[in-house]
Amino acid sequence: MSSSPTLDQLIEALCCLPGVGRKSAQRMALYLIDKNRDGAKQIADSMQTALQKVGHCELCRNFSDTPHCQICDNPKRDPSTLCVVETPSDVLAIEASGSFEGKYFVLLGKLSPIDGIGPDQLGMDVLRKRLQQENIREIILATNPTIEGEITAQFIADLAAEYAIPTSRIAHGVPVGGELEYVDSGTLSRAFSGRQTITTEES
Repeated sequence: MSSSPTLDQLIEALCCLPGVGRKSAQRMALYLIDKNRDGAKQIADSMQTALQKVGHCELCRNFSDTPHCQICDNPKRDPSTLCVVETPSDVLAIEASGSFEGKYFVLLGKLSPIDGIGPDQLGMDVLRKRLQQENIREIILATNPTIEGEITAQFIADLAAEYAIPTSRIAHGVPVGGELEYVDSGTLSRAFSGRQTITTEES
């Protein structure tokens, strides 16, 4: 505990960041207060603006400042190919790889009955509406290669089969149990080019 309760509060707040323990939070707080107050103000202002303005795209559920995100509104993107991912971080990873030119659907999670996460929490009603209304010719399932990710992928493949939409699964190079946001761009690019068709009960 420092001599300043306000500084202690800042340190505790920084501890909420992933991978940041108390010592790291303390170093960050002391640096910002002692060495870079302008930077601290910029962070604070940007965070406040983001909390006020950033919501979710009505079509893909990715983060967006507007009802439809820039990717969904981009006429140069291929509307016939839909890539389904778990998190906005996965979208950023795939975009950095330059391997995909279609559009996205972000689940904001994965099926996990133990944690109380079912289809309703993953926006399946929104996805079903898109399958009904849009001319989607392929769904690429890019959920993480974990047990829950595989179960989620199969669930979506079965849903797509109801509308006779073929599905494929990204393949080569993504390690089992890994997460897309930590996979390098080259590996992700090969995973997309080597994607495999998923079979469903109806196929």
